[in-house]
Amino acid sequence: MKNIAALQKVVTGALPDAEPSAAELDAIDVEMPLILAEVELLDAQIITLDRTPNELDARRIRRARRKVLAARRTLANLPVPEVSGVGA
Repeated sequence: MKNIAALQKVVTGALPDAEPSAAELDAIDVEMPLILAEVELLDAQIITLDRTPNELDARRIRRARRKVLAARRTLANLPVPEVSGVGA
């Protein structure tokens, strides 16, 4: 049996800075309403896992889905910031 080993050097060595950059933190801040809406939807779905969903559960899930869709729409309609040095 042959041993399988990497023939090239490791591409991603030790990263000098593992903290997110300011631009990455800004992107997270912009996406935070969508993240929170998706968490709310997930919570509503988790509640119904161990029981038969009643009318209140169904309304909670529908409301959470509408929040996710509204947050996605808002995020999709935001202007895209121009980044210098990127693109064709």
